[in-house]
Amino acid sequence: MNAPDNRDAEIEQAVREVGLRAKAAAAALAQSTAAQRTRALEAAAAAIRAASAQIIEANRADMAAAQNQSLSAAMLDRLRLDAGRVEAMAAGVAAVAALPDPLGRTLHETTRPNGLHIARVSVPLGVIGIIYESRPNVTADAGALCLRAGNAAILRGGSESRQSSAAILACLRRALAETGLPEDAMQGLPTTDRRAVGALLRLADCVDIIVPRGGRGLIERVQQESRIPVLAHLDGLCHTYVDGGADPAKARRIVLNAKMRRTGVCGATETLLIDRRIAAAELPGIAEDLRAAGCELRGDDAARAIDPRIGLASEADWDTEYLDAILAIAVVDGVAGAIRHIARHGSHHTEAIVTEDKAVAERFLAEVDAAIVLVNASTQFADGGEFGMGAEIGIATGKLHARGPVGAEQLTSYKYLVRGTGQIRP
Repeated sequence: MNAPDNRDAEIEQAVREVGLRAKAAAAALAQSTAAQRTRALEAAAAAIRAASAQIIEANRADMAAAQNQSLSAAMLDRLRLDAGRVEAMAAGVAAVAALPDPLGRTLHETTRPNGLHIARVSVPLGVIGIIYESRPNVTADAGALCLRAGNAAILRGGSESRQSSAAILACLRRALAETGLPEDAMQGLPTTDRRAVGALLRLADCVDIIVPRGGRGLIERVQQESRIPVLAHLDGLCHTYVDGGADPAKARRIVLNAKMRRTGVCGATETLLIDRRIAAAELPGIAEDLRAAGCELRGDDAARAIDPRIGLASEADWDTEYLDAILAIAVVDGVAGAIRHIARHGSHHTEAIVTEDKAVAERFLAEVDAAIVLVNASTQFADGGEFGMGAEIGIATGKLHARGPVGAEQLTSYKYLVRGTGQIRP
């Protein structure tokens, strides 16, 4: 019985040492200049490009192990790196380097009647613990965004991406060292043992915020166990609603892209809603496009009455994030029906409407409760890079601190700077 206790203590201590080093690095980063951090990010992009072959080789090892574990096609797609994806990763880091500095901004200022000058100024969050699954590119995206905002990061990728993430992390640390910033601003956990995650979630004296990115199981575990505030990226149960006022050709292009461009991303549409007024005329063409692209369709009775080749959807389908080439289809009674369906089954992530009716579009924008609401555009635009953020850590679906794509600006807090001339409070 003593051996497990000893191992628990060893892991706890090892994670604490990572946290203490990160805390010291965060204090140094908070005093760094925007130019220093920009140089480090540019060096990181160059280091990733220079190490492309090594990163791909490490990824091959991860892919081979993942295939032996029978991971789904969607999970394998998330894990896979090639020359194009490594270049995209480096370009994302370079784009973050080019972003305006989010620190030291005066968000609000006022001078009180007693002469006190009060300014609210942006500052780093401090140390950010980031826990994620599968995608090794998150190592680069998260590390770059944290550095841009002057934060230290403790990065814990999934065990399936261990070698890929380690190769990318080495590039980030090398860039920090080359530019005179503390290497410990970017660290991984010292073991893939799941107990290390629990130890990190208890490290409230060293870590300021936890950002989990992954499946529902991961998010729920972090929210239940963490003693540290959590900025959660939950399910991407996204809907596209085709309204009676939609342009048919536009609707077909948007729905096909929203579902099939990349089925394994959180912004992929999982449920198609279509207005009953146009369903008989427009659903067959939309369904044919999707089938031709290899998508399995599951619909309600009304959808199946229009196209019998559509499979029968179960109640669970309306609440499933497939991350695969599967789409649920429901026929609804106009925009009100679409809004009701989304309110019942959505995950507050990303929702879209296709319509040329401006009044209907404005109602959808106003009444749908989601981090991102689009009109006449694919849900696949739910991405920090597409929002001009360079990259993102995830899409926050809660309402505290940050909501939607989490970029460098969302990884800051603020403090009040008060300047007086000798005032005392009566």
